[in-house]
Amino acid sequence: MANIKVTLVKSTISCNKKQKATVEALGLKKVGTSNVVPDNGCTKGMIKVVSHLVKVEEA
Repeated sequence: MANIKVTLVKSTISCNKKQKATVEALGLKKVGTSNVVPDNGCTKGMIKVVSHLVKVEEA
């Protein structure tokens, strides 16, 4: 199964609670941190919710 590298590039200060929780569920804490997550429907949906905050790359 393929993996995706997700990097937090913008702060979550002005985001609502759902978006903050989604960023935390992706394993991202501070701006600039990255995490490798599996490429499946669940994580793609999470990335879509916070697409304006993260950068996505193939891992």
